[in-house]
Amino acid sequence: MSTDTATTSQVNFFVAPPAGERAYITSISKAGQREKNYTHESKEVVIENVRGKESGFTLDTAGFQLVRRSAEHTAFLDDSAIQQEYYPESIELLKSVTGASKVVIFDHTIRRRRPGEFDDVPGKRQPASQAHVDQTNKASIARVHHHLPDEASELLKRRFQIINIWRPISHPALDWPLGLCDYRSVDVQKDTAPVALVYPDREGETLGVKYNPNQKWKYFRGVTPEEAILIKCFDSVQDGSVAVFTPHTAFEDPTTPAGTPPRESIELRALVFYD
Repeated sequence: MSTDTATTSQVNFFVAPPAGERAYITSISKAGQREKNYTHESKEVVIENVRGKESGFTLDTAGFQLVRRSAEHTAFLDDSAIQQEYYPESIELLKSVTGASKVVIFDHTIRRRRPGEFDDVPGKRQPASQAHVDQTNKASIARVHHHLPDEASELLKRRFQIINIWRPISHPALDWPLGLCDYRSVDVQKDTAPVALVYPDREGETLGVKYNPNQKWKYFRGVTPEEAILIKCFDSVQDGSVAVFTPHTAFEDPTTPAGTPPRESIELRALVFYD
């Protein structure tokens, strides 16, 4: 099914390893090979285009939010320039949208789809085509200690979040757009499972997302470089009053017009703190 209001696509979901083993995946090697002990299953999912309904999807209700704000930095070719120019304006964007008092961007990833290529190594990242959440509770708290060791104990006494800023580069993201799962449709206990991300010197932890037919997947068709999607990956407020995270994935949209240029995008990951 593909209409102006929805499309249908295959989404890859997490399948846990056998015998109750702890799920893990290694960091990317130079050869682009990653060892892991879990699998994925592909499921057909209806993904609603919520253009025109933006007000119904905010960081605190659904876990994601579309904002219309052009970036002054538009080249996205040099990491140093991105950090010096794009980071500061993105910090101000997050503060203005959320009311946060302190924002610290801790990394960024540029993704350029390269049809026919299978490498997914730093500098050649492809769109991530499996449903996931970037951080678990444990990993989110560890991020604060890692990046702000002298301030962590005080900062963690108040509300904090991890929010990604996802923006297309150079042209609208009609090719392999970003699919987002409304947090209100997620069964947190049944639909997610921690996955250890094993580096040579440390471990991170993400959430794998399992298929559940009750999940409601959304997207904003044709997001432009003058727009950005804010994706909540963690919120320390977990009393049921707000969305805590957003499962998300890139997906192949069958309504993408022939000849559309491959998707290019940048995502920033930020620690967001409140007084």
